[in-house]
Amino acid sequence: MSATRYTYLGPAGTFTEAALRTLPEAATRELVPLASVPLVLDAVRGGEAAGAFVPIENSVEGAVTATNDELASGTPLMIYREVLLPIAFALLVRPGTELADIRTVTSHPVAQPQVRRWLAANLPEARWESAASNADGARLVAEGRFDGAFAGEFAAPIYGLDPLVKEIADAQNATTRFILVGRPGRVSSPTGADKTSMVVWLPDDHPGALLELLQEFAVRGVNLMRIESRPTGEGLGSYCFLIDCEGHLADRRVSEALMGLKRICPQVRFLGSYPRADQQASEHQRPGTSDADFTAAADWLSRCLDGRGDI
Repeated sequence: MSATRYTYLGPAGTFTEAALRTLPEAATRELVPLASVPLVLDAVRGGEAAGAFVPIENSVEGAVTATNDELASGTPLMIYREVLLPIAFALLVRPGTELADIRTVTSHPVAQPQVRRWLAANLPEARWESAASNADGARLVAEGRFDGAFAGEFAAPIYGLDPLVKEIADAQNATTRFILVGRPGRVSSPTGADKTSMVVWLPDDHPGALLELLQEFAVRGVNLMRIESRPTGEGLGSYCFLIDCEGHLADRRVSEALMGLKRICPQVRFLGSYPRADQQASEHQRPGTSDADFTAAADWLSRCLDGRGDI
């Protein structure tokens, strides 16, 4: 395995690359762009790279299904870091192109909901076609196959394009979350502002099945930050759930919630505990759910076994 190589969703000039370069260690790694999320992650699974960097969700469009599906299937992987990147698009064109010249535009499918209103107001007759990535759309414009591409402004010099319009975003404060993924290994130490991710499969389809799963978190005061359902491919009505919760596996409330899930679910895939990108400590810890509370309850139970419960 190349310990100095990171793969990422390419080509060069994607928002994924921009987010990856915010990590301090990126300056000392060989950064290799690949054409799809499965290829990026398979490079780690196959030992060709130590880390893979991919988008996982967007505040406007929601989950990146390719990433979620890859994490839920195949050889297990683990999340070690996350990055939050504010997203605003530029309309990239070949030099000399004016707004009135644009008949065709392209970008990644996730970009379309983030520029739809701007496009309707400014280029209502323009035809949209999807590209493999925002940067790939810029490449297609440079090759003359489209008139304009919605991409990061930083991609313009890479492909010899001009940013005709900047700061395009239908939704203010649009943000994409990216993750650094590697092979399973030792979990990093808790920071006090952490997130834990997992995939959970329901045991069967019965009334209250999802409620039973959620109660494992609720009774221990664990706050859920995200829950996404994805089909397992085993037939209609068969789903798994990708879950992010506040806290670290080393926190008793989190570890006991996962143990509870493991007791009632046929399969639980641990995806890692890692620092939150926003560095915000949990504001939702209820009385009775701290590590000290769990320790005190365990000590009381031990005294009960010894006949000293009220001491």
